[in-house]
Amino acid sequence: MRGTPAQLAIHRVWKAEAARVIGGLARLVKDVALAEDLAQEALLAALEEWPRSGVPQNPGAWLTTTARNRALNALKRARMAERAGEAIGPELRTQRSLGELEAALVANVDDDLGDDVLRLLFVACHPLLSQEARVTLTLRLVGGLSTEEIARAFLTSEPTVAQRIVRAKRSLGEAAVPFEVPRGPELGPRLSSVLEVVYLIFNEGYAATAGEDLLRPALLALMRLHASRTSTRIDAGGEPVLLEAQNRARWDRGQIAAGLQALEEAERLAARPGPYQLQATIAACHARAATAAETDWSRIAALYGELLRIIPSPVVELNRAVAVSRAEGPRAGLQLLDALASHPALARYHLLHAARADLLERLGDREEARREYARAATLTENARQRERLKARAAALE
Repeated sequence: MRGTPAQLAIHRVWKAEAARVIGGLARLVKDVALAEDLAQEALLAALEEWPRSGVPQNPGAWLTTTARNRALNALKRARMAERAGEAIGPELRTQRSLGELEAALVANVDDDLGDDVLRLLFVACHPLLSQEARVTLTLRLVGGLSTEEIARAFLTSEPTVAQRIVRAKRSLGEAAVPFEVPRGPELGPRLSSVLEVVYLIFNEGYAATAGEDLLRPALLALMRLHASRTSTRIDAGGEPVLLEAQNRARWDRGQIAAGLQALEEAERLAARPGPYQLQATIAACHARAATAAETDWSRIAALYGELLRIIPSPVVELNRAVAVSRAEGPRAGLQLLDALASHPALARYHLLHAARADLLERLGDREEARREYARAATLTENARQRERLKARAAALE
């Protein structure tokens, strides 16, 4: 994200506090759409106020208090309209009377909000929504991502994402989904839905899959194998470290062992591997390699091929092309990447251009590689990635 220092600070605060603010408001107004609208109004107020006064010591409390005050003002206007016999806007039609709602806002807004994010997560991941809608709404409400950021993650357009969010919130409102963590027999299927969405967000990707209980060991294996590398993904300066350059001696061997054990359990239970299991097997190939040079790239390329048959996805095709380049050489990988270059979902995907640049550089085409690194730098919204790609391009001049 680009902007002034104050705007960037507000953006960071919103990412950290959005779920707590929206969750706390939703607990009170019993309407997720209204809660987000109020939180967004508070965010706009912060964009006006904080550049002048500075970021408050407790920004989350500032946003919640501001949103609460906006809600109280709206309720007072609604009560005046009610007394005057005027129609009340649908955004203020809740399951409780206006008086009860106003009392709840005044009395309960300072309660412990510890469970509000969990409640919000269960609502956003409600099984009545499609998987795409659940992931999108969770990124929006719990992750604090903008429509633009979600569109980039989905490789789709902002209007598509915006409509998906609107439809999801409307569906939740029409179904009067309670703002609570489910209990009893309802918890099992609701938890499966949440776990599926959490993994998809954890993996920073999107893939259609099933949610059967048999997939849980594969999901557990995948998350543990990925988590084993957490401490080596960022260097001392805060820069991301590519997998092949990570210090494998610092990988968490306990997490790897647990992940491999869970993978064995998934392989025992499943008649044939599903998407979680295939991705966990790919992660296991990396975990088992003592050095980057010992990685079984041929096996990884074959696994991505199997994954493609289950999940036709341009991002999976991109990953397979990179694996093929490691197994068979940069020219073989470049042929696959060139075939993907015309895919509309990848036209502005910086990782495609970065991967092409890397292979072109390995083949000795420095000028074309430089152009691709520069192109990738213009497409990423991550400042550190942008500077690193610019540096790669500059080194080839």
